[in-house]
Amino acid sequence: MELTATTAPRRNPLRQLIAPLAAALVVFIGVPLWASDYWLNAILVPFLILSLAGLGLNFVTGYAGQLSLGAAAFMSVGAYATYNLLVRVPALPLPVDLLLGGLVSAAAGVLFGLPSLRIKGFYLIVSTLAAQFFVVWLFTRVSWFSNNDTSGVLSAPQLGIGPWRIDSPVSRYLFVLGTTLLLFAFGASLVRSELGRRWMAVRDMDTAARVIGIPTGRTKLLAFALSSFVLGIAGALWAFAYLGTVEPDGFNLNLSFQILFIIIIGGMGSISGNFLGAAFIVLLPILLSNAAGMLAHIGIGEDQLQNLQKIVFGGLIIVFLIKEPDGLARLVQVARLRWLKRS
Repeated sequence: MELTATTAPRRNPLRQLIAPLAAALVVFIGVPLWASDYWLNAILVPFLILSLAGLGLNFVTGYAGQLSLGAAAFMSVGAYATYNLLVRVPALPLPVDLLLGGLVSAAAGVLFGLPSLRIKGFYLIVSTLAAQFFVVWLFTRVSWFSNNDTSGVLSAPQLGIGPWRIDSPVSRYLFVLGTTLLLFAFGASLVRSELGRRWMAVRDMDTAARVIGIPTGRTKLLAFALSSFVLGIAGALWAFAYLGTVEPDGFNLNLSFQILFIIIIGGMGSISGNFLGAAFIVLLPILLSNAAGMLAHIGIGEDQLQNLQKIVFGGLIIVFLIKEPDGLARLVQVARLRWLKRS
C-alpha cells in the first residue's frame, strides 16, 4: 500500500534535536573538560581558525569561481584593523571590533577584486597575488598601522567581552569556537540564498549568467567582499587567539597556499569540506612528527619531514583535482550513503 500524505510517518522533532544538542555538549563542555592545554592551543584553535579561513576563500573560489591567492593578505588586513580599533578606540566591545575589522578587510577585498570585472583565470591569480606583497609592504613601511612601534612585532592586546577575560586556553578555544560556528551558520544560509545561486551561476558559465540577467560584476564583487570579511575576522583570531602577536610574517604566502590546499583537499563549494581540509592540514605535520622514528628506518630523517609534507600535499592535490574534484567532503558523503544503505 502506498503511503499518502496523511498516513506517512512523521518525524519526531525531539529526535532531530538530539544529535545537534549532543554535538554542542561535546564541543562546548566535553572538549574544554578533557582536552589538554596543548590540544587547545596547538591543534583545536588553529583548526577552527583555518576552517573559518577556508570558508572565506570558498565563497570567492569554490562558489563564485574567482581564483585568489591573497587569502592571507586579507587576513592581515582584518588583524591590523582590529588591533588598531582595540588600541585606539578601547571603548568599543570586542565583537564590534571584530565586525569592523572584517568590514575593513571586505573593503580591501572589493578593491583588489575590481580586476575580476575584466580579467579571469591566471591573470586574476596574479592580481590577487599582488595584494599579498602590497599589504605586507604597507604594514612594514607605514608605522601608523603598528601604532608607531618600531619592533615590527606587536603583542596581541588583552581580550575580553564584558567581565569575561579571554586569557586562558579554554577561554580562547570557546571564543574562537563560538565565533567560528556563528560565521559558519551565516555562510551556510548565504550559499543557499539567492546570492549563493548567483555565485554558482557565474562560476559555471558567466556569459550565460549575464544573458539571463544576473549582474555578474556586482555578484563577483560581493563574493570578494564577503570572502574578505570572513577572512578578516579569521585573521584577527589567528593573531590574537593563536599567534599572540600581530606581524606581517604571520600572514605570509605560505599561509595563503595552506588555505587554498584546505578548500582543494576538503572540497570546493562545500561547507563541511572546510573542516575536513583544515583537519588534514593541522594533523598531517603532527602525524609525520610522531612517525619520525618509523620513517627514519626507511631513510627519511627529521630534517626531511617538511619536504615530505610538501610532497604529500602536492600529490594529494593532483589526485583530488583529477579523481575527486569535490574533495574529502564528497568521499565522506559517499561513505555515509553506503553505510546507510547497508544498515
